[in-house]
Amino acid sequence: MMESKELTQLLQFLQTDLAIPDANLQLALRHPEQTPGMLPMILWQYGFVTLNQLNQIFDWLEQRLLG
Repeated sequence: MMESKELTQLLQFLQTDLAIPDANLQLALRHPEQTPGMLPMILWQYGFVTLNQLNQIFDWLEQRLLG
């Protein structure tokens, strides 16, 4: 499970590197099934990120988790 520090870093990455608008992130974070680990998939389901961006998110997460 992602800690709040990790979630903050992920949100920064999404906004800074992928230019995901804050409003889109806030909507995804309010999703009823939202857990930090599901955030990338929820963003993709809503159409807020492309498949390419989704892969970038997973690559970013993998680098952070496997360090």
